Amino acid sequence: MKLNLLKSTTVAIFSFALVGEAAATEWNVSVWGKRRAFTEHVERLAELISEKTNSEFTLNISYGGLSKNRENLDGISIGAFEMAQFCAGYHADKNPSITVLELPFLGVETLEQEVEVSMAVYQSQAAIDDLARWNATLLMPSPLPQYNIAGKGSAPRTLADFEGMAVRATGGVGRAMAAVDGVPTSVTATEVRQALDSGVVSAVAFAPHAHMSYGTIEGAEWWTTNLNPGTVKCPVVVNTDALNALSDSERDAFLGSVDEVLDYYVEYYNNQTMAAWGPALDGRGIDRITYTDEELATFREAVAGPAAAAWIEENTARGLPAQELYDLVIETLGN
Repeated sequence: MKLNLLKSTTVAIFSFALVGEAAATEWNVSVWGKRRAFTEHVERLAELISEKTNSEFTLNISYGGLSKNRENLDGISIGAFEMAQFCAGYHADKNPSITVLELPFLGVETLEQEVEVSMAVYQSQAAIDDLARWNATLLMPSPLPQYNIAGKGSAPRTLADFEGMAVRATGGVGRAMAAVDGVPTSVTATEVRQALDSGVVSAVAFAPHAHMSYGTIEGAEWWTTNLNPGTVKCPVVVNTDALNALSDSERDAFLGSVDEVLDYYVEYYNNQTMAAWGPALDGRGIDRITYTDEELATFREAVAGPAAAAWIEENTARGLPAQELYDLVIETLGN
């Protein structure tokens, strides 16, 4: 009798331990490169979730160990991992709704505006349905400032000097480069330094943090200070099934942290990344190219309207409410 009771107690304790272990939730998160300003919101989110759930819900962030950056959305769709970051321009056909945010010269001036307009689009029914095809839920943007170009060789003192220049540029920035007869070239972020050093491209369009993180600043000889043709959109998404499987408390900790981590990201980028950018240019003797207001106005006029019209036509044909999405962006920005 005592032996049976002991066995029963042991089984109960063992079963309770298994239940306790099963209750802990760990998500795998696929990003790439190395920790940098671009991933600080993901890192901060992991910290907050762990704090709020007493480490019962954790994010395991992998820099390139789970997937290639161009395959992160595919990985989300099959549940290879629960959360990931990707850039819309890597596969515009898979996420056409959010490429409206990559149109050139939308008039976004601050990271706060980037957050506001991105979330407006992410929460639209068109974007929700678009990403649902990949079993993905848009969580938050990775707001980036306007891109500018670092390059080597003959510096483009005027916009006409971009003619024939191979520039690593995707999305709307690529369209802008094509409008001044440059040659936009799609190279993944992790390959740009080699592409610049080898002469595959002569210049790279990036936000400041990426020029520093991926080493293009080390080989660059010049930098455009005010071209500001646009930026890229690299949202953070989650596997919808995994999100739905969270407990109420886990979901509250997760979704309830988004605003805080975006505020943290913006402050980090503005006060740390941008503070380091000027000295980084000066310390390497990089020439700064600044264009006249007249040149920039001509550039915007040649690029913005035609690019928007082409995007609307193309994506209306896909079945998207393209005009509505574009109008949403313009209205959110107050333009």
